[in-house]
Amino acid sequence: MIDDKTIEEVKQRADIVEVISDFVQLKKAGSNYKAISPFVDEKTPSFFVSPSKEIYKCFSSGKGGDAISFVMEFDGLSYLEAIKYLAEKYGIDIQEQEQTPEQILVQNERESIFIALNFAKEFYHDLLQNNTEGQSIGLSYFKERGYDLKTIEKFGLGYSLEEWDSFMSSALKKGFSEDILDKAGLIVKKEEGKVYDRFRGRVIFPIHNLTGKAIGFGARTLRKDKKVPKYVNSPESQVYHKSDVLYGMHLAKRFMRDQDNCFLVEGYTDVISMHLSGIENVVASSGTSLTDNQIKLIHRYTKNITVLFDGDAAGLKASLRGIDMILETDMNVRVVVFPEGEDPDSYSKKLGSTDFSDFLKNNAVDFIRFKAELLSNEASNDPIKKAETIKDIVHSISIIPDSVKRSVYIKETSDLLGIEESVLLSEQNKILIQKRKEKSKKAERETQDQLLQLNESGVKTIEESSISGEEIIALQEKETIRILYTYGADEFEEDDHIYDFILSELEEIDFKTQVYKEMLQLFKDHLDKGNVINAEYLVHNAPHHIKNEAVDMISEKYLLSKEWEDKFEIIVPDEKANLGKMVEGNILRLKFRLVQQMIDEKMDDIKRSNENTSHSEVEASLKQFNVLKQAEIQIAKQLGIVISK
Repeated sequence: MIDDKTIEEVKQRADIVEVISDFVQLKKAGSNYKAISPFVDEKTPSFFVSPSKEIYKCFSSGKGGDAISFVMEFDGLSYLEAIKYLAEKYGIDIQEQEQTPEQILVQNERESIFIALNFAKEFYHDLLQNNTEGQSIGLSYFKERGYDLKTIEKFGLGYSLEEWDSFMSSALKKGFSEDILDKAGLIVKKEEGKVYDRFRGRVIFPIHNLTGKAIGFGARTLRKDKKVPKYVNSPESQVYHKSDVLYGMHLAKRFMRDQDNCFLVEGYTDVISMHLSGIENVVASSGTSLTDNQIKLIHRYTKNITVLFDGDAAGLKASLRGIDMILETDMNVRVVVFPEGEDPDSYSKKLGSTDFSDFLKNNAVDFIRFKAELLSNEASNDPIKKAETIKDIVHSISIIPDSVKRSVYIKETSDLLGIEESVLLSEQNKILIQKRKEKSKKAERETQDQLLQLNESGVKTIEESSISGEEIIALQEKETIRILYTYGADEFEEDDHIYDFILSELEEIDFKTQVYKEMLQLFKDHLDKGNVINAEYLVHNAPHHIKNEAVDMISEKYLLSKEWEDKFEIIVPDEKANLGKMVEGNILRLKFRLVQQMIDEKMDDIKRSNENTSHSEVEASLKQFNVLKQAEIQIAKQLGIVISK
């Protein structure tokens, strides 16, 4: 376990803007920062970071917290894993007791998988450097490719022995269970009961998540046997989803943001060769088609992407469809094509670092222009093919969300292909109109589906769909807790504080919502020790479910109001100007809602009365009902609410 002193040092040193900037492209917005949410797909920024309060809040997803919470949420890490990541980032030494096999077994499953994968990474890396077979085969191969020891260490490269259970035997001896090794994708279990290492006799390329943790492996054979697959990769697991991962992203993200560009290549060795040439803003799709999630991942750091292709014509044409997906996200796409028979790995070695870097700079071509030239050259003597080519290019242009960009590309394509601009515009408009129709039909179908799913009998009534009494009370309790933690220490009347008034008014009230009940008790517990805590204290010290509520308290009326003032010139009234009235009004509204709920419950009791209910019981219920109604009327008068008697 990590000691409290280390955790406290991490909290003190971790700058929330610096931490989140490793994952999200932040823009200054007054005294805060804003960004497109990393948790949901959106076009308007709803993600805010407050440096002064050391919190983030995503209004689209509802997520929020401090730097530690963000790392946990973003990369699916446990609390301790997030602490370790931040400690490593800030160079903080962690004193940690070595875990026994029994302790490893009781770790939660996801954490155990991470631990097993890290063990595997270190195991294969050690074999490469210190085992005779690893040195003679694996290390020799990497050195032949020009990888020095620093590069091997940087990428965590390794080697797996040509044995059936070399890794598994070592892992089991260290206390890992066979079940965890299987779920981490490190072993293969056959139905007939045979179990063996997934990777055997191969060089190993660890695949990392954004925080640099091993989540899977790519393993390349060095044998010439065509029956043996060139690569064996980790299967999908709880921590590894191939469509969400780009090889080298954990190393590239900072350079992508700094240089405002991402180079996209095909394989592991292409990424490593680019690094050897001094180019570090590079990632690989690992030989698979680019996915929406991978594109979004790149988009977090830059809007500019340069796709590198080898000279294979068939491969080029197949990849064009994937690039259309990038254009849909409003990214700027450029293309570099290598001479025939060359790829980033071979050509960087041939040219050397400086010339290779110059080659990339001088040969990067805008994608639409590149596509137009490529397809028009193929169809130059065939009118039918030329017509298809024009439609294909216009389709790519129509995907771009920015209308100004579309106009520029239409004009350039017109000049390049010698086609009237009006013809291209007409074709583009047809595509855009068709898309709008499809989008409208889809929305209509979704609405109908939602209505059908409401209940078996038909459409939900207004009463059923409106907010319930319980929900109203929960919101009122939330507001009471917000005021208590935000203004509790402020003066109320004479020598009293806000918390004196609120706590005295709540003495006979039992909160219905568990989290707000816990927060109220937490405030009381600290007050008994002479401490008045606020929401910021909770953000950095409370359990996760309370921490989320605390972030809402700080951010909802703070970050949003600042945004309204800056962007829409809407002035939000200062709560402190009428603090006394606000506090009294909130308590009255809470009591009003609770009384109304008790009235409803008492009315239900009266309605359920039957011949077996005694006259005295009915009379007592009616008396209680009348008392509650009188209380409702009195509170309503104080609130200025007119209710029917």
